[in-house]
Parts: sequence; structure tokens; C-alpha cells
Amino acid sequence: MRPIHMATDIPSEHVLVAFNNPSAIRVYRINADFTAGAEVAQPNAIDPGIFAHQVRATPDNKQVILVTRGHDPAGPKAEDPGALMLWDFAGGVLSNQQKIAPNGGYGFGPRHLDFHPSKPWVYVSLERENRLDMFTLTDGKLSPQAVFRKNNLSQLGVPGARQAVGTVHVHPNGRFVYVANRASTVVDGAFVGGENTLAAYAIDPTTGEPNPIQHVDTRGIHCRTFHIDPSGKLLVAAHIQGTRLKDGSSVPCCLSLFRVSDDGRLDYVRKYDIDVGAKTMWWMGMVEV
Repeated sequence: MRPIHMATDIPSEHVLVAFNNPSAIRVYRINADFTAGAEVAQPNAIDPGIFAHQVRATPDNKQVILVTRGHDPAGPKAEDPGALMLWDFAGGVLSNQQKIAPNGGYGFGPRHLDFHPSKPWVYVSLERENRLDMFTLTDGKLSPQAVFRKNNLSQLGVPGARQAVGTVHVHPNGRFVYVANRASTVVDGAFVGGENTLAAYAIDPTTGEPNPIQHVDTRGIHCRTFHIDPSGKLLVAAHIQGTRLKDGSSVPCCLSLFRVSDDGRLDYVRKYDIDVGAKTMWWMGMVEV
């Protein structure tokens, strides 16, 4: 099994782990001395969906959501549908599973989600559709359909290049939400093009609708992850790999630093090139010290 994402519940009493191949979710206790404890046995049947990619506890810690992406069709292989799997959560036990899969999960490939800090709004990045959806979470239930859907790209795709949405983060002040666009297809040893940007949205304070205000170049290839510092003033975007361009030059793996303006727009400051050799920079985050 391949673990793909890990998070704690809100009081840090349990570790939640998502596995993508095969898809699964497991819950482990955190001991009183903060060491890893035993797995919590699940008495109920679990439907882990297809290709889980993220797991999160809801802000009130009463539910857990597993984001399952599915797969695009490939040659003779049909599409595998995606879904949001939601359980009630208490004492590490998952129960009363709900499955949110608009259109049966076809044309619905969620990758990550994030919660509004004070409203019942859940923002979901759809990797396979290059889209941002907003769902409501009320009385422990997600809306069966997205309330709002937004195209996350600023331009048409490049023929022969895979374009995919990455992660999503709501700003700590709840006024903005950001989503990564990533492209990295290489043909004949060179990057063929595509959009590597961060899409910024202003959140309507009444409805939760995300309205696009900016697409900013991340200055790297394949912006897989990014994070906003706890103060909300800085955003750092991490790029998974270095890539050679058609003109023979190369773009190294890097971290790109942006300042977050009061209006939610991002101002590029600088980037830090990272020598990863033949490896990749999968995840990054920031914490308050």
C-alpha cells in the first residue's frame, strides 16, 4: 500500500492516513507522550473510493472526509469515477459513511479540499477537470452537488500537454482562496508548455462564491504544492522538478515566494532554486515558530 497524505484530527489525538494504491483510509491513536499509537479498528464497512489523495477532519472534528480522485479514461480503459467520502468521527471510529459523487463521480476528479475558517463552505480542487468547486457542509452533511463551479485555467491547454489542478488553500482571513495549476509534460526531452500558475479568488462573504481576481505565473514547472504562512502575509509555491526547455535552457526545481496583498492578489518576490538531483520535491508546508 502507498500512503499519499497524512493529517491529524483537530485535537491531535489521532493520525489520519490516506492510501492511494489501493485506496484506503486508516486511523491511528496518538499516545499521551505524542508517540504513534495503535491503529483504531474500524467496526463498520469502509468504501475508500478510487485513488484516495487527501484526508481531513472537519473543523469541529465531528466528521472526516477522504478525497478520492478516480482516473481519466486511457485507451481502452474506461474512466474511474471520483468522490468525496465523509464519515462521522468519534474516538477514532468512522461511521455513517456518505458518498458525494455528482453524476456518479464521472467527470468529477477531486484532489484536495480546504475549509473556510468560519463559514460552512468547503472548497475542492478538481485535478482532472481543472476546476474549483464549492460545497456546503451543514449538520455534518455535504451538499450533494457543488454550489459553485469555476474553471481554474486562464488559457486554453497546449495540445499534447497534460494540464492538472493541484492543491487548494483558503486564506486564514477567509476572504480569499488559492488553487495551483500545473503542467510538466516533456516530449523529446523538453517541456512542451502549459499553465503553471496560482489562481486567486475573492470569496463572496454572503454566498461563499469564489470569484477569480488573478492568475500569477509561479516561475517554475509543475507547482504541485504551496502554503500560506500563519500570518497570511506570505505564500510559498513548491515545484516538483527541474525541466529543460525547447531552447536548451532549463528551469530548476524551486520555491517561489509571494507577498499576499490586502486585496488578495499575489506579488512575486523571489525564488529559491533547489537541487533535488534525480529526486522530486513532493510536499512542503510552513508552521509558526
